Amino acid sequence: MAFADLLEQVGSTGRFQVLHVTLLSIPILMMASHNLLQNFVALVPPHHCSAHTNLSWFQLSPEETLQISVPLDPAGRPQRCQRYVTPQWHLLNYNGSSAEEGSDGVLQECMDGWSYNLTVMTSTIISDWDLVCDLRSLKEMAQTVYMGGVLAGALIFGSLSDRFGRRNLLLISYLLMAVSGTCTAFSSTFSLFCLFRFGCGMALSGLVLNSFSLIVEWIPTRVRTVTGTMTGYCYTVGQLILAAVAYFIRDWRWLTLAVSLPFYAFFLFSWWFHESSRWLALKNKPEEAVEVLKSVARFNGRQEEGEKIDVKVKQCCILVILNEPCFKTCSLFAQMLQESMKKEMSNVQGSYSVLDLFRTPKMRIMTICLSVVWLSTSFAYYGLAMDLQKFGVDIYLIQVIFGAVDIPAKVVITVCMSYVGRRPSQSGALVIAGITILINILVPYDKQTIRTCLAVVGKGCLAASFNCCYLYSGELYPTILRQNGMGWVSMMARVGAMVAPMVLLTGDHVPWLPGLIYGGAPILSGIAAIFLPETLGMHLPDTVQDVEEDDPPGHSAESPQTGFLRSSCRIC
Repeated sequence: MAFADLLEQVGSTGRFQVLHVTLLSIPILMMASHNLLQNFVALVPPHHCSAHTNLSWFQLSPEETLQISVPLDPAGRPQRCQRYVTPQWHLLNYNGSSAEEGSDGVLQECMDGWSYNLTVMTSTIISDWDLVCDLRSLKEMAQTVYMGGVLAGALIFGSLSDRFGRRNLLLISYLLMAVSGTCTAFSSTFSLFCLFRFGCGMALSGLVLNSFSLIVEWIPTRVRTVTGTMTGYCYTVGQLILAAVAYFIRDWRWLTLAVSLPFYAFFLFSWWFHESSRWLALKNKPEEAVEVLKSVARFNGRQEEGEKIDVKVKQCCILVILNEPCFKTCSLFAQMLQESMKKEMSNVQGSYSVLDLFRTPKMRIMTICLSVVWLSTSFAYYGLAMDLQKFGVDIYLIQVIFGAVDIPAKVVITVCMSYVGRRPSQSGALVIAGITILINILVPYDKQTIRTCLAVVGKGCLAASFNCCYLYSGELYPTILRQNGMGWVSMMARVGAMVAPMVLLTGDHVPWLPGLIYGGAPILSGIAAIFLPETLGMHLPDTVQDVEEDDPPGHSAESPQTGFLRSSCRIC
């Protein structure tokens, strides 16, 4: 009996699953707000050096003050990082001795700070802490630190949740996100801002990994694709919510607080969540697994069916993971059944680590290919999504466009995953995204509309790739290593996200280099995805043995003893 059979018995798509998935999906709406918050809280407003302080004695208009204090750049705008050493009075065509003072136009750095045009956002971390000119790289550092937190969270929460359970770590993640987000909003220095954003990043990893596992381990195979897509749409809607919230809250502190406070509510209602019964069974906690299944049966109105799942039947059927129903206890072969459990239990007991992802041949190839896919998807995705100002479009509008494109992209990828398969869908999305980004290199910079359209198409393909990644990886990794596996590939994705902002800095020296890197990486990873096995219509694998055998994932090779037990179950 597979776990799917027990899940069908207690109601695989009943009221519990609907409410369970819904409550787990609501917090995903706010994930995008933290992931893309940098676009607004670190918005770089138009700025220039502040005028000389001694000019306050003169009755000059702001335009005149700017004219004699700050030179113009080649585009005719005030330079951002330099000003005249002395006021250039001759630029006002004044007569007198002061007309020639400083007429040589010697420049200096901004000695008295900067003046900002705060029409889009009333305050940002850039304007509060003057992260411009020599300090402009700190903007990218802030996002890199946040992604570093996501990376650390993937390492920590991935292994801990396999050991202590999905539900417990999810509770901790909600609380950590709420507290870290609140502290971020009240940060008094840039260092504290980065520290608390690191905490938000860690919490986001725990939220993603454990929400996904609790969803996928409580639903049947036939609805995994649809459910995975629906949760993916929550992230898409979250991007639109961020644009709306940022439009009405234009102070970065209040904006950060607004997207963090809901996690206190998520923490409170998440106490209702049930631990994964599949995880409990494979962690040799039979009584708890059965009680959870019975609770789900009662919630789904199948109390009578749930009562049939006693501990002995569970020991005979859950841990052996047979493929046919056996709801009665046959004492005639119970002893032989217990003996057959030993081999299965040797595969599910003990401590597993990230190293187990590389110990066996198929697991090693699978992990390497998935690592490349996740790294390049995240790398290119955040390279596009975290630099919205370069498109010359209203920041709120481009955020809506970049968020809305995910809707058709995920519809297409869902259809492809359901009918064409996971592998070709994953590979195709990456290759198309890479080609689109590379074409954009050839488009002249002044053709902003064409460049924006190509970037939107590329971002849509990368969003589709992300949607496929989560479902595909969860189906490929066995239950005993699913959290470690998802933690590992999530870590690789965060490495890509951490590197992405740094690549943008290379554009200051070679303008086309970031586009070449962002476009080449998805194409290479699309080729790597071809070497992954197909999982369309397959049961979730539970052990490493399920993955390594030639049979499809989730179907263990049948030993003579197991075959006898299946026949006995038919008789029972």
